[in-house]
Amino acid sequence: MTDAAALASLVERCVAADGVSPVNDQAMLEARRGDRAIVDLDGSGIAIAVVATGEQAGDAPAEVELAVDPEHRGAGLGTRLAERVAAEHPGFEAWAHGDLPASQALAARLGMQRIRTLLQLRAPVPADATIDARLRPFVEADAEAWVAVNAAAFASHPEQGRLTARDLADRRAEAWHDDANLLVAPGADGLDGFAWIKPDGDVAELYALGVAPHAQGSGLGGVLMRATFARMHTLGFATAHLYVEGDNAPALGLYRSRGFVDHARDVRWRHLA
Repeated sequence: MTDAAALASLVERCVAADGVSPVNDQAMLEARRGDRAIVDLDGSGIAIAVVATGEQAGDAPAEVELAVDPEHRGAGLGTRLAERVAAEHPGFEAWAHGDLPASQALAARLGMQRIRTLLQLRAPVPADATIDARLRPFVEADAEAWVAVNAAAFASHPEQGRLTARDLADRRAEAWHDDANLLVAPGADGLDGFAWIKPDGDVAELYALGVAPHAQGSGLGGVLMRATFARMHTLGFATAHLYVEGDNAPALGLYRSRGFVDHARDVRWRHLA
């Protein structure tokens, strides 16, 4: 049976070839914990699907991410793997990170429907941004308040809003994380907002930026955005990137006003059972 180490190895090979991971952070974390199924087409580790059902999928259709070894593409392995998933999980939904031509062709062969678009935006990191005095780095005692403000800020988001204390702890245990890169805005009752930075190769990702509903419209989003740029500059990054829903007009307005432009996209597809 394919384990998480084999999956991680395959993902590394795909990233080297495609410049984008076929499996997102949450799926990888849950696969390592055994909370998502790792489906190997033939046991060789060259065509693998990560499948979330039930609680991990939010009681929605099964959520799937597929990966095929770059050296074995073009032989129909991706189609066979997707057909197996479809037989076991009719109506499944799949993320195609980077919206690569191969994923578009696979979706077309299976008659899948495009249902969501997640945009990756990029911007130059300005050298003159500052961190507002009301912000500070995350500390362990903030964990419960962070989960609460994240859930409130992303209440309508099908993935980010469901993060648990365990998810937060798992992310903080990742090699890329540093509490100094998770800036929080303390409020009268918990946290009013936060901005989280993830170093990602030669760019810095704005991993998440959230503002509590009661603080929205106060300008805190702009304060957090400036602080994010300041921290990225301190870390030595010249380019920032982030992901945002293609139909999130308020967030797109904030980011575009800070110089972000379209760079790439992820697409969520639905298999029509």
